[in-house]
Amino acid sequence: MAGATYVSPFVGRIDDVGNRGMEVVRDIAQIFKIHKIKAKQIAASMRHPMHIIAAAKAGADVITLPFHVIELMIKHPLTDIGITRFIDDWKKAKISFG
Repeated sequence: MAGATYVSPFVGRIDDVGNRGMEVVRDIAQIFKIHKIKAKQIAASMRHPMHIIAAAKAGADVITLPFHVIELMIKHPLTDIGITRFIDDWKKAKISFG
């Protein structure tokens, strides 16, 4: 209501001091909606992939995160196992195209 363009709760840091950062993101999104506040919410300081999903569901407009969290999002042990099994099965099938 004061005219800010962006509001940026630092979720990980809020968690670090014993509060619930994602709850703050949800509260901000709800308050902005109720009061028709046009400021965008930047959910910052994401610490793990579940923060990303929760922030998106809560209504954050932008999410900032360190590179290692991106790596965690694209690399998962079950995906690695699935890829290995697929390649092994493909080799066993000995299918030839061409």
